[in-house]
Amino acid sequence: MLISVIIPSFNEEAVVNESYRRLKNVFIDNNLLDYELIFVNDGSKDKTLEVLMDIASKDAHVKILNFSRNFGHQAAVTAGMQECKGEVAIIIDCDLQDPPEVIIDMLKVYHDEECNVVYGVRKSRKGESFFKKFTAKLFYRTLNSLSDVSFPVDTGDFRLVDRKVINVFNNLHEKNKYIRGLISWMGFKQCPVYYEREARFAGETKYPLSKMIKFASIGLFYFSKKPLKLATSVGFTSIAAGLIYILFLLINQIFGVGHTVSGWTSTIIIIIFFGGVQLLTIGVLGQYIGSLFDEVKNRPEYIISDKINFKE
Repeated sequence: MLISVIIPSFNEEAVVNESYRRLKNVFIDNNLLDYELIFVNDGSKDKTLEVLMDIASKDAHVKILNFSRNFGHQAAVTAGMQECKGEVAIIIDCDLQDPPEVIIDMLKVYHDEECNVVYGVRKSRKGESFFKKFTAKLFYRTLNSLSDVSFPVDTGDFRLVDRKVINVFNNLHEKNKYIRGLISWMGFKQCPVYYEREARFAGETKYPLSKMIKFASIGLFYFSKKPLKLATSVGFTSIAAGLIYILFLLINQIFGVGHTVSGWTSTIIIIIFFGGVQLLTIGVLGQYIGSLFDEVKNRPEYIISDKINFKE
């Protein structure tokens, strides 16, 4: 069967050659000769495209989708899913943190268990800070607690999907995708493969804290309405607290119970509290409205400037 490998690449000049070498060796060493390596150049500013062009000129198995600018990791994966021809597709990053050799384990589980999806579960994460590991664990568990869909924890986009899943995915027209969440949402039979995640081979991470927060917010607000319910609950709680405080003040004024210190402290506290509740609620609503705005515009998720080694 034809196996497609989708490799999003952004400023990976220092990694591309090694990534290609290890991926190719996985297939050659295991006598899997029917495969395609789809590198998606996500608007790289370095020489990633030049290196990929050189590789593609020597190996017809290598195909390149070149974006007109940087559209993001999830858009790159989406483009690869749209263009791949394989009976199965494997999503793997170019940085070699997810070892290409695990692909063979995924194919074995796919055949033995007759799964539609085989997802990689990280037993450990080398070369990453305690902060990143802790926040990742916290995010996945928070998302599971808030979402109506169950997501496997300690996983990324590194996974194998069969043609049935690919076809369903390609019919989803959301713009800001959280792909690992969408694939979990689809259902089908999904099986784990456990592996040790390596440190980045070279270069720098493409997910600084700001991008991690943005990516996490997409996952949270696209798969759960509970933040809206939580904001409503906080609003009702604050109203109840305010009414109780008003009642206390009235009783104090009428019956002279206790002693109210004149001044602005209590007033300021109340203003800050209720103002914070209002801003929190407006912020949560803004996230959902912003998501709707992106969908309503209906702009393309990405623009492909060039296709290399793709046959019409």
